[in-house]
This record gives sequence, structure tokens and C-alpha cells, in this order.
Amino acid sequence: MSIGRFARQAGLSVGALRHYAELGLIVPARVDPDSGYRYYTPDQVPTAQLVAALRDLEVPLGRIRTMLGASPAELRRRLAGHRTRIDADIWRLQRIAHRLRMIIDNEEDPMPHPAFVLDPDDERRLAATLFNRVWELLEKPDRSTADDDEMLHATHASRHHWGQVGQPVNFARGEWQCSRVYAVLGRAEPALHHGRRCLELAEAHDLGPFDVGCGHEALARAYRVAGDREASARHVADGRVQADKLTDPEERELLSADLDSV
Repeated sequence: MSIGRFARQAGLSVGALRHYAELGLIVPARVDPDSGYRYYTPDQVPTAQLVAALRDLEVPLGRIRTMLGASPAELRRRLAGHRTRIDADIWRLQRIAHRLRMIIDNEEDPMPHPAFVLDPDDERRLAATLFNRVWELLEKPDRSTADDDEMLHATHASRHHWGQVGQPVNFARGEWQCSRVYAVLGRAEPALHHGRRCLELAEAHDLGPFDVGCGHEALARAYRVAGDREASARHVADGRVQADKLTDPEERELLSADLDSV
């Protein structure tokens, strides 16, 4: 079929089809050597329609190329990644719109301010202080709702500051503490998320049996909160395997006691 007819069926302009042909995205089935006219076959219509649909979703041409011929599951995965980028753009534009409103209403100076940067030593002390404060609140027998709020915000703040100046062991233990706090508060989904991150970091950075065991303990506790006793028991068993590898008696006792308390 001619390029005009193909364009109408595909929902694309003739100009767009010429551009996509140059990019090798939708190549004509035949080009007349004398006239230069481009011709397409009916079985190319679904691909062209998919390209049109993806362009309507503002998927960049470079990413569309990777989506053509992908399985439905792979296409959904790539579209999920595109949606994440769109969400990030929305947040960025909302922040810009807010700043513009503040500047227009004379509530904010449009001139940039110097960035505030913590001294690394101060940031380490802050991270450790927040971490220890969370422990105090976890051990408090009569925590109030305000205490629970402080505990939750403090554990995330501690993890953030360790992320700026710490080492992988600090990252993993920060995730472990986040998981413990959520488990204590009865919130299974975030407890599982941070427990998984703890275990992933401990294994990826080869932090040793204590931190790997703590990752399993965090997941065991989180699964218990979620009501999945089978998964909880599995991670308790995996944690005990790691505890048996420990040569430091204090670390072995600490990890074993935590596993027992699940």
C-alpha cells in the first residue's frame, strides 16, 4: 500500500513515517527506484500502530526501538520504567511550579542560595546519634504515638546520613533498623522492603555472617508481621545457619537472641 494509505491506517503522518524510515524504525517494504515512492505491507500496520501509541505516551524513539518485538511482559516492564521517569518529571515540574508561585508572590528570593553541606564528621555523629535514639525508643515500654512518629522519622534520617558518609555495613544496618521499626509498628510491607535491602546489601558487599544473618532475621520478623509463618520460619533457619558461622560469641549470642525473639 502507498505511504499515504499506510499512514492513515497506522495513525501516523507521512512526515513521521519518512523520519522513522530514516531511523530504521519502520522501514518501507519497497521503495520504487525510479519515483522514490515508498510502499508498505498490511502486516506492518500493527507495528506502526504500536509506534504511534508509544509516541502518544511520549516514549522516546530510542526506547521505542527496544520495545518493538518485545514480549508482552517485557513491554509492560519497559513501560513501567517509562512511567517512573514520567512521575519524576511530574515531581520536578511541581517543584518548579511551587517555586514560581513563591517568587511571584514575593515569598521567595529568586537568587540561588549557597548549598548547605554538613561536615562529614558532624554527619557521622548525627547518623550515629539518630541510630542510638531509635534504640532508646524501641526499648521504651510506654511509647506514645508521638514517640512512634519520632522513632520512624529518626531511623530514616539516620539511614540517610549514613548513606552520605558511611560504608556498606552502615547502609545494611540502617536498613535493618528501618525494617525493625516498621515490624514493631506492625507495618509488614515496608518492613519487608527494608529487610530485603538489608540482606541484599549484606550479600552484595560480602559483609559476613553477622550482617547476612541480621538480614534474614529482619525478613523473618517482617514475614511474621505479614502473617506468612512459612516464610518467617525459612528465614529464621537461614539466620541460624549464619549464626553458627560466627566465631565472636557476643555476635553469635546477639543474633541468636534476635532470631529466638521472632
